[in-house]
Amino acid sequence: MEPQHTNTPLTLVILAAGMGSRYGGLKQVDRLGPSGETIIDYAVFDALRAGFGKLVLVIRKSIEQDFLETFGQGFLKKIPYEFVYQELDVLPEGFMVPASRTKPWGTAHALWVARHAIPGDFVVANADDFYGKESYASLAEFLQQANNQSHAYAMCGYQLSNTLSAHGTVSRGVCQKDQQGNLISVVEHLKIGYNQQGRIISHHQGEDIELQEDTIVSMNIWAFRKSIFPIIESYLIDFLKQRAEEPASEFFTPLVADLLIREKKGTVKVIDTSASWFGVTYTDDKPIVQQRLRELAASGDYPSPLWK
Repeated sequence: MEPQHTNTPLTLVILAAGMGSRYGGLKQVDRLGPSGETIIDYAVFDALRAGFGKLVLVIRKSIEQDFLETFGQGFLKKIPYEFVYQELDVLPEGFMVPASRTKPWGTAHALWVARHAIPGDFVVANADDFYGKESYASLAEFLQQANNQSHAYAMCGYQLSNTLSAHGTVSRGVCQKDQQGNLISVVEHLKIGYNQQGRIISHHQGEDIELQEDTIVSMNIWAFRKSIFPIIESYLIDFLKQRAEEPASEFFTPLVADLLIREKKGTVKVIDTSASWFGVTYTDDKPIVQQRLRELAASGDYPSPLWK
């Protein structure tokens, strides 16, 4: 089935404005691949293979030069792109940044900031997560097949045990879906890790909860349409009214998904993926990622170097 607007490219939105506080450095431009590639390089390569035609990079103005130096001879020559700046003071009319605020407002705020740069259907992904080519291909296929439903969205669902770090706790969106494969709820758990007995424990809202290995989680790769932006804006305004004064509060994309499902403003299809996810939350994750990328190059999944 043809996309609704054949002249409007599918857009890949990469969220790359994060501070990397647990990593200790600008992991967005850390060269981890066998020929010095970053994780973003692989994301763009996979998106191009899946038919995407535009790239939007959500960054902070202070790191733009790093991005131009790192990617200027690579994918920035291969795909039309736009930088969008996620700064603290980019807020809906009538809101000010509290004096105590230094932390970015979160992934859904980053998306809202990018709304004017996105011409149509899009996939949004984190800069520091490797999702695998199947993820981009399956989300692109979803957007093209479901094109007559303006509020039909999707996410890739990963098995929790495949997404943990041996070096500390991680934040994951824990998902429930119905028999049709549609998302029922997604709850952001901020501290998930292994205990000394090897069980997976989430410290959630003051309690320790055991989670099963096959729990489906969101790794923050979503397929949306432009119809999502008024929804995000209304929830962002509510969030700022209620929680702007909390220095560590964040406006997460899973929160938006959870609310829009509860309020029947749209549907989110969970696309289960066997794709190989990996990422760098902590510096100690680096050798594992470097090894996985070497293996993917050796097996022929990716050329090395990626960009000729």
